[in-house]
Amino acid sequence: MMVVGLVLGAAVLVGLGFLVFTLLRVIGVMALQWRDLVSIDRWSEVLDTVRRNKLRTTLTMISVAWGIFVLVFLLGLGHGLDNGLRFEFKGEATNSIRISANKTSVAHNGFDIGRKITFDNRDFDRAKPVKLPGADGQHIDHISGQYYIKGGQFGGGEMLTKRNGKANAFQINAVHPDAIFLDTYTIEAGRFLDQADIDQNRKSAVVGHPVVDFLFEPGENPLGQWIIVAGVPFQIVGVFKSEGNAEAERQLYIPVSTAQLAYHGVDHLGQIAFTVGDATAEQAKAITDTVVAQLADRHQFDPSDRTAVRVFNNVEGYERFKKLFLLISTFIVVIGTCTLLAGVVGVSNIMMIAVKERTKEIGVRKALGATPTSIVAMIIQESVFLTGLAGLLGLVGGVALLEVVARVVKTDFIRNPAIDLRVGVAATLGLVIAGALAGFFPARAAARVNPIHALRDQ
Repeated sequence: MMVVGLVLGAAVLVGLGFLVFTLLRVIGVMALQWRDLVSIDRWSEVLDTVRRNKLRTTLTMISVAWGIFVLVFLLGLGHGLDNGLRFEFKGEATNSIRISANKTSVAHNGFDIGRKITFDNRDFDRAKPVKLPGADGQHIDHISGQYYIKGGQFGGGEMLTKRNGKANAFQINAVHPDAIFLDTYTIEAGRFLDQADIDQNRKSAVVGHPVVDFLFEPGENPLGQWIIVAGVPFQIVGVFKSEGNAEAERQLYIPVSTAQLAYHGVDHLGQIAFTVGDATAEQAKAITDTVVAQLADRHQFDPSDRTAVRVFNNVEGYERFKKLFLLISTFIVVIGTCTLLAGVVGVSNIMMIAVKERTKEIGVRKALGATPTSIVAMIIQESVFLTGLAGLLGLVGGVALLEVVARVVKTDFIRNPAIDLRVGVAATLGLVIAGALAGFFPARAAARVNPIHALRDQ
């Protein structure tokens, strides 16, 4: 396998070296003939050749335009899929892990199945310093516990938030200050919860925009105002927003210590959530296993019991989706590039035919004193013109179709499909270079035509 890999690597290097050498020769030829690039006579010849071979030129341009069209559209679609992936994880930090208490399903140390597990503040304190051994130093960098006031995360009709005769059921989160790092929210006004709120059992609340819009009049400042949360008054200290996810704003945050005291929670917690910095999926799993082992030791359940505690590992989920979309993106690039290369090969074949048909003309040119360099430059200029114009049409068509898809297709899996301007420019430049290379080899054959033999054959 190693020998095969070395051979393939050497073949790739040789191929790249050959392409670079050829490209340098093309650049050298065009540099010597730079005046012809702006010559009206030369462009008249190119356009006249195109007019004399309308069908052949049209079919060639269609193949190239289709190649760049497919490449641009697939790249834009891949970009839309990537945006959809990021949107799916927009509400939570991609390096977050949540561990929720549940019921046991495996008998352990004399305890029967079906036993309900409940976390407490000591579990939270023990989990904070967890880190992986070794030089990488991966550890829990932000951590928050959450107390479920009514036994669940989502509040029902009995957990109303009220103010001045208005009442509605919003999600109530009793958390620690680090909860702001677990959700991708931004504070628009005021502040988030802090450690003083926890230590002093303050009745502070941070609310989302829908809560403000429902409870307050337009233009009214909610900061410092009091609201009734599940029968207990809380003062609003901050307002948060979530980009692109209005539903996630229909909730409010209060200090976990205050909730435990006000709603008879003692020191109970229903969930422990934390972030693991830039840890890989393997490192994140190791940290999670350590925390679960601590919980299992303290609450006497089997660490392998998947229902005793439910783990939601965002790191693994995000990496899994990234690998999936990497495969999709690679497939898209390969298919689009192969389609484009097929069009470029078609251009090269057409130029070969054109050179064969124009053998007598090329012989006459050389007999009248045309240099091989000028012959090569003429063929390359025609090839670049065809591929460049076709590429521009394909690029415009691909961008237009992406715009139609963006307006018509409404799904969270594909969001804002579009191609980056730099990618479009790079694809166009690559196509021009490919066109120059496609025309170089037929041009080199034309430059070697013996004028005497060419005239005799005709």
